[in-house]
Amino acid sequence: MDIARSEDPDIGIPATCRICEARQGVVCGALAAAQLRELSRHSTRRKVDAGREIVAQGEEVTSYSNIMDGVVKLCKVMPDGRQQIVGLQFAPDFIGRPFVPESTLSAEAATPAEICVFPRGLLDRMIADTPELRHNLHAQALKELDAARDWMLTLGRRTAQEKVASLLYLIATHAEPETTSSTAFDLPLSRAEIADFLGLTIETVSRQMTKLRKQGVIRIENNRHIVVPDMDELERLVSA
Repeated sequence: MDIARSEDPDIGIPATCRICEARQGVVCGALAAAQLRELSRHSTRRKVDAGREIVAQGEEVTSYSNIMDGVVKLCKVMPDGRQQIVGLQFAPDFIGRPFVPESTLSAEAATPAEICVFPRGLLDRMIADTPELRHNLHAQALKELDAARDWMLTLGRRTAQEKVASLLYLIATHAEPETTSSTAFDLPLSRAEIADFLGLTIETVSRQMTKLRKQGVIRIENNRHIVVPDMDELERLVSA
C-alpha cells in the first residue's frame, strides 16, 4: 500500500486541482505538486456572466486566468470604438500574455463562464523557474499563430458556406474534444457576432445556416442549439 501511494501522481496536489478542467492544461500541467499548492493558495475562482468583460484592452496586466467552463471571445477595439472579434477561447485555455505590461486585446465572456484567476507576479516567477512551463507557453503561442493563419485563409479564400462550416467545426471540436461521430452545442455567438467574426452579413449567415440545415449537415433547435449528426460531413465542408 505504501508503494502504491508513493507512485500516485496526485500525491500532494490540492483536491480542487485534481478535479479541475485545466489540470492538464498549458499552465497547470507543467507544474509540480508544490507549485500547484502555491498557485492554489493564491488563486480565485470567478463566475462571469455572458457579456461581462474579463480583461480590457490597454489595461495593466495584474493577473492571468485559466478558463474552467464556458467560451470567451477575444476582441480588438479600434480608436473610434469599433471592435472586431479576433478569436474564441475554450476550457482549459489560458487567458493572458506573460511579461507584457498591458493587455493588447479585450476578453469577454461569450457565454456564462467560470475562470481561475491567479497573480501575474507569481506565475511570471514560476515561468522563470520551470522550463516545461516556458515550453508549454511557447508551444501555445505557436499554435495560436497557426490558428490565426488558418483563419486568415478562411476569411480570405473560403466561400460563405465554408466560413460558417469552419466556425461550427471550431466550436464543435471544442465542445466535445473526444467526439468522433456526432455532437451538440449551444452557439456562443449571436448571428450578428458570427457575421462580424466571419466578415459576412447577418443575412448571409442566416442563409448559410439554413442551407446547412436543409443539407442535413446540422439541426437547429431553439435558434441557438446546434446538433451535428455527422462530424465527418461537417469536416468535409471545411476541408473542401
